[in-house]
Parts: sequence; C-alpha cells; structure tokens
Amino acid sequence: MDKYSFLNAAHTAFFADLYDQYLQSPDSVEPSWRAFFQGFDFGMESAASNGTYRQNESVTITIPTTGENIEVPEHVQKEFQVVRLIDGYRTRGHLFTKTNPVRERRKYFPTLALENFGLSESDLNTVFNAGDILSIGPSTLKDIIIHLENIYCDSIGVEYMYIRDPERISWIQTWINRNDNHPVFSADRKKHILKKLNEAISFEAFLHTKYVGQKRFSLEGGESLIPALDTIVERAAELGVTQFVMGMAHRGRLNVLTNIFGKSAKDIFSEFDGKDYEMDIFDGDVKYHLGWTSDRYTDTGKKINMNIAPNPSHLETVGAVVEGITRAKQDKHHEEEAAKVLPIVVHGDAAIAGQGIAYEIVQMSRLDGYGTGGTIHIVVNNQIGFTTNYLDARSSTYCTDVGKVTLSPVLHVNADDAEAVVHAALFALDYRMTFGRDVFIDLLGYRKYGHNEGDEPRFTQPKLYKAIAKHKNSRDIYAERLISEGIIDNSYVGELEKQYKDSLEEKLEDSRKEEKTIITPFMQDEWEGFNLVREDVMMKEVDTSYPKEKLIQVAQSITNLPKGKKFLRKIERLVQDRNKMFFERDSLDWAMGELLAYGSLLEEGFDVRMSGQDVERGTFSHRHAVIKVEESEEEIVLLNELGDNQNGDFYIYNSLLSEYGVLGFDYGYAMATPNTLTIWEAQFGDFSNGAQIMIDQYISAAEDKWKLQNGIVMLLPHGYEGQGAEHSSARMERYLQLCAKDNMFVADCTTPANLFHLLRRQMKANYRKPLVVFTPKSLLRHPKVVSSIDEFVNGSFQTVIDDVNAQVKDVKSLVFCTGKFYYDLLAEKEEKGRKDVALVRIEQLFPLPINGIKEIIAKYNKAEEVVWAQEEPRNMGAWSHLLLHLDEARTWRVASRRFYASPAAGSATRSKRRHEQVIEYVFDKTLDNFNRQ
Repeated sequence: MDKYSFLNAAHTAFFADLYDQYLQSPDSVEPSWRAFFQGFDFGMESAASNGTYRQNESVTITIPTTGENIEVPEHVQKEFQVVRLIDGYRTRGHLFTKTNPVRERRKYFPTLALENFGLSESDLNTVFNAGDILSIGPSTLKDIIIHLENIYCDSIGVEYMYIRDPERISWIQTWINRNDNHPVFSADRKKHILKKLNEAISFEAFLHTKYVGQKRFSLEGGESLIPALDTIVERAAELGVTQFVMGMAHRGRLNVLTNIFGKSAKDIFSEFDGKDYEMDIFDGDVKYHLGWTSDRYTDTGKKINMNIAPNPSHLETVGAVVEGITRAKQDKHHEEEAAKVLPIVVHGDAAIAGQGIAYEIVQMSRLDGYGTGGTIHIVVNNQIGFTTNYLDARSSTYCTDVGKVTLSPVLHVNADDAEAVVHAALFALDYRMTFGRDVFIDLLGYRKYGHNEGDEPRFTQPKLYKAIAKHKNSRDIYAERLISEGIIDNSYVGELEKQYKDSLEEKLEDSRKEEKTIITPFMQDEWEGFNLVREDVMMKEVDTSYPKEKLIQVAQSITNLPKGKKFLRKIERLVQDRNKMFFERDSLDWAMGELLAYGSLLEEGFDVRMSGQDVERGTFSHRHAVIKVEESEEEIVLLNELGDNQNGDFYIYNSLLSEYGVLGFDYGYAMATPNTLTIWEAQFGDFSNGAQIMIDQYISAAEDKWKLQNGIVMLLPHGYEGQGAEHSSARMERYLQLCAKDNMFVADCTTPANLFHLLRRQMKANYRKPLVVFTPKSLLRHPKVVSSIDEFVNGSFQTVIDDVNAQVKDVKSLVFCTGKFYYDLLAEKEEKGRKDVALVRIEQLFPLPINGIKEIIAKYNKAEEVVWAQEEPRNMGAWSHLLLHLDEARTWRVASRRFYASPAAGSATRSKRRHEQVIEYVFDKTLDNFNRQ
C-alpha cells in the first residue's frame, strides 16, 4: 500500500504544520517527510516554470530519494501553497512595510502577490487550516492575509528567518503573533508615551530658540527614541536589571542625557554658555561627548544604576567600550547573573554600516572573554550621513545587516509610530532577557536639520528636505491619534508643553547664576578613593615590594603541575625548569617575572584580566598561563590554583583577530574596575596600529577630556631581530608623541624584576594611568635577562638603571639607550673590553625621569661625550621625544639608523648590516654612520 495514500483522508492541518516546520528547519522533519516536501517544492517550481501548473488540479510529484510518483490532492496542495505564502511574509515581509516616514520605499521583487504562490483571488474566501500557524485557527485566505499584513508589513518589519535555532524562531513567532504584532496599551501608558515624546521635542525646540546656530546634533526626526529607551529602562528594572550601560554618538545625546539619564538641564545650559570648568586639572570636551552616571528610580520604585559612556567623534568606538564596562560590572557584581547588567548601544545608520569596528564588536558578542549576555542595538536611522544619501553609504539592503552575522533578529520600525517603536523596544528587551543574545532595532526616521544646526541640507538633498519641512513631528502625529481615540483633548499637548518649557526656563535662569561648569566624573561610584594626580606624583616611588615567604608560596603554585594528568613533555620540562630557576638557581626569566607579578597581585586581592591574540600561550611561547592536558585538552590555569593564597581572580582570553574592538573592550573593562589589572597584548607591537583610534581618542586623552582615570596596560612586543618591517617596531614614537603632562606611563623594561614592579605599581598606587610597555621578543630567553629573588622581594621599579660595572673615572663615553638594544650594546662592549663606555638604560620613557638622567650625567661629568643610541631609524624611536622633553639631549651624539619610511628592511642581510653599523658607531664616533647604511 502507498504510504502516502492517507493524503486524501488525513486532516490538512497536520500537513500544514509539518510543512511549516520543514520550511523553517528541514533537518527537524522526519527524513521521509523531508524527502516528500523536497519533491513537492521541486515539482511546484518545475510546473510553474514550464507552464504545466494549473489551478484546481492535483499535482504529481517525484520523491527524490525513492523515485516514486505521488499524487498530491488539490486541497492538500492548496494548504501547502498557503503555508508558502505565510513563509514568504516571514522571510520577505520586511521589504514591503510602511516604515519610512519621509521617503517611498525602494521596490523589491518578487512581491508577495498571491500569484507568486500558486494562489488567486478565487481562493480568498476558502478556509485554510494553515491559519493555525498564525494562532488564529482555520481562517479564510483573506483573513490570513490581513493578519500577515498586520504582523509583517505595517510599521514594524521583522527579519529573523535566517536564525537557525527553531526554539528562537518559535519564540519570535509567538511574540509577534500576539495582537498581530501591534501593542495594546492602556490609556495611562499612552499618555506616558506622549509625555516622553513631548519632552524630547520640547527640549530640542527650547535649545533651538535659546542657543541659535549652536551645534547640538538634535534628535528631531527620531524623537521616539526617548519613549523607547524609557520603556526599556522601566521594564528592565521589573525583570531584575540593576545596571544600565549605554553608548551613543552625538546625535540626540543631550536629549537622552536629560530625559533618560536625569542630567539636569541646568548643567547642559552651563555647557552651552561656554563657561570655564571648576577644575583646572583637565580641559574638558564638547557637551555632546560627555559621559554621565546616576541612579534612577523607576515608576514602581526600583533603583537602577544608569551609565552613559563618554564618546569621541569616532562614532562607533564607544560601542566596544560599553561592552567592556558591561562585562567588568558583570564580573565584579553579577558573575552568576550577568543579565542584571544591560548594555544598549545607539548607532547612526551611516556609522554602523560604514565603520568596521561595528563588525568586530558583533563578532565578540558570543565569545567567552567578551560576551555580555546580549546587547540591544538601536539605530537612529536618519537615512543620511552628513551629506551622503543611504544609497551611497552602503551596499547592503539595510544598515543593520551586520546583525545577521550572529543571527540576531532585526526590527525595522517607523519612527513616526510611537507605539510601534515602544512595542519593538519591548520585543528587544524580552528577547535579550530570554536568550542572552543581541537584537537590533532600526529606527527609521529623518534628520530635521543638516548634520548640525548651522548646516544647509538642501544643498545636497533638496527634495528630501522639502518633504521634511512639511512633515509633522511624531508627538503631534501621536497626539492626533490619541485625540481620535478620546484619550486626550485638544488642549492636553499644549499644557504638557508649557509645563515642560517652564521647568526648562527655570533651570536656564539657575544656570546663568553659576560662574563655572562642574563636570561630574563618570562612574564615580566605582572610583571612590582614587585620585587624579599630576606628573610630580607619578614620579614618586610606590612601594611594590613583596614578602619573600609569600613569593615562595606563589612560585610553588605556578611551578608544579597537578598530579594524575598527562601533559606534553615540553610543557612538563618548561614548568620543571621554572621550578628550578626559582628554587635552585635563583635566576628568574621574563615569563617568571610576569607570572609572579600576577600571582602576587592575586594574593593581595586584585583581579587580573589579560586578553589579546594568543595571549594564553603567548605569541613567542613564553607565558603558558593556560596549560592543556594532552588527551582531553582540559585547561589548567595555575594562577587560579593558588589555594589559600588566592584572593583575586585571574582571567585570560585569546581574542579574535581584532585590535580596535578588543582594545576598546579592555579599556572599557579597566574603566569600570580600577582594582583589576587589565592588560591587552598585541601579537606584535605594530599591530596596535589597528587600534589607533582607541589610543588617540581614549587612552591618551580621556583624563584630560572627560576627567576619567584608567589603568589599562598595553604590552607591545618591540625589538629589531631581522623580522622585517612589520614585526620590529611597536612605533614607540607615536605613543611618545601623545604623551603630555600626566596622561600616561610609557616604559621599555630590560629586566624581569623591573617588569614585576612596574606591573605591581599599576595596582599599588592610589591613582590609575594607562601604561604602555614595550616588551621583548628575543630577550624572553636571553641568558642575561634574569633577576634574583631578592630583586623581586626588596626592589622597586627603576626608571633609570645605571651601569653598575662602569668605573666613573674611566668613562669617556656615556651612552643612554632603552630596551633590548642595551643587550646588543653590552655584548659589543664586553667583546671589545671597552671600560671607557658606560651603558645607562632609561626604563621609563614617560614621564621622563629628567632628574635621574641629570644625576647620571653629573655623576659621569668627566665623560667626553653623551650618546643616545637606538636601533630604530632617526625619525622613529625615542630620539625626538628626548629632544622635546630634555634640553640637554640637544648636545648629544645620536647613533641610530638613518631616516627611513619603513621601520626596518625586509632583507635579513641588510637589516643585520644596518644594526651592526649603528652599534659600531656607538663605540667609534669617527665612523660616518649615515653614509655607511
């Protein structure tokens, strides 16, 4: 008997449901039915393409796995066609929505016309069981289409069918099928939405009249962002969220600050008036870049900590910082309940589509070291970037298509439909809280004025701005709707507007009484007890000594592998050698110095977080902070096995191949956790080029701009070992050029003990500054790059290291150098027996230890010359930095490579020759160094 013969008798609802399941996830359907549906799809497509398909006829299909022919009754076939229609709306309905308030949508084909699904108008009054799929029960095709139009083609377009998880797809469908994806709000809720819209619009109008022509980057055209954010905060608090971390660029920021975060309009008016700052220790920034922290109490009395991160004009940069702040708060306060901290990033349409960091951040979202339990992304879509139309701003259909990388749902919403916007915000929050994943809202609006309020947008978009000029704002559109529903009367909005504007007038008057602007530090609750300090304090020695008995305990923990597990022989030998270097030889190498620094801090209660490319093992196979069991690949982290000595947590993560996004994340992490030693390591120093925006806009300038402390550590492998242009220089000249006053530390250490004390200083000081360390490559295993236990226990960080073997009376040539080059010069000095040369290492390049350098010069006052020696070309390295900060350097003889555009030669032979010539010139000033290279 034909196993499909019951097609004639069985209830079609069963087939419709099974076919719907197949369309969404073919692998979830039993194989024989999957083959049947494959045959049906192929048969229908073939019939449609060759013209043999006829309405009201049964269809014969061939099962691909068996070759048997099956006749599908006409009533079953029609049910399948309706299911395909439903699937068409699910997958393509977002292309046919009413989501654009000021432009006609582009045309897309094929459309959702009945004919494209083998149906016709004659089927409209036929009842189909496929209605069950939409939770409306058996319904006429006409009613099914009405429901589909309401769900998928009204003010909200939903993209989600690319998600490969049936559970999430089912959840989404259940959520949007309720009320046909339309909200049902109470009268009070609707009035509240109107109130927030009024605040958004009235605030912008007030600024526009009081500060004519001043830049404010208004939210006009996207004001429904305010009720959306308000809804998320209120609802999130009910769901258990206690901390809210947000990042956004400048458009609409002032509006968000006052109407969501509770920053007093008085303070914003003071910033508009251009008053000087209360403190002279920093220079400040424009008002729409500043951060803010506050506690907000929701309508039901729940307290939620609100943070909006400061941002530069590099639009998407702050997104990475927000994720890092969020993760830090989760690790510190809610490690078991990460969902309690909610990140929201507000993007611009041109920025999210055009800035590569947006992709990096999205790719980080599901990784162990960088996940934050899902981010709500909201795009304030002006459909224009400065003067560039969206057609010239991206190749993708939507600016949000980057969200599909992580199979995140995307909702496209008409910004003029306030209730739809709030409805989408509720969906986004529920989805994030349910699945711990990213979700995107594309808020389609417009920009009322030009890029800024003094710009003339009609130069480049005359037609668009003619339409915008005639367009009603979202508050008035919504008010008309509520009037028609009998919820408010004609005078209601006027009264709302008057009350709000009167309060703004009051605050404006109050602000005019203040002489100076007060900038409230961002996240001051996390930074209690830490002080902003100037350069003189940075130069003071910090006690970084560590008791020997405790150092022994740490060393025992990190130099013994757990019993009963099999490790690679090389790993066993490496760990055994570390044990011997500490307990037998008293000669500790770079890796031991680094690991002991971490272990000592962990014992003292500090956390340590390190991330970057291949940091677990280390690019140069020196760290081995994570050790793998050979057979199972179980990970052993000895720094988390300190036993009773463990008072902090050690986190180390291999990162994705990103510099910009990951450094931004770790900078944000350090911003929220001053008691965590947070480290980002570049695989090679010059890889930090990819993160230059983070370095320029945040690391070097944030304290001066935003009154922000940050203790981020950057480890940048640096040294000329013949590895070509890309793997020699960490471009130290770039960091040194950014150094000014008291903004950061820059060091180039030459001993394990000095690294140990340098890293400990980051945590033991009562202030935080970014630290850039140029770390070695070849020196990781250099026999002379070792330190004794006593240097760890009783030492401190040395900003300058004198030549302990030099006899002052014999020295004719005093040579200053830094980093790995010291050991190259030392080898030459020893080979030549040059007792008349003193080699002095400058270990801290900023703040430059000027007094220490002068003391050394005074000590060797009989020397005939002072030499600056560097392995980098003359236009690179530290030479120009010395000229800027040390007057005495102008009289020094310089030994370096000549001026080059590239850091190093690709030819190993040429590179070696140049290196040797510089060394020769250090010891013989008669040589014509520049012409010999």
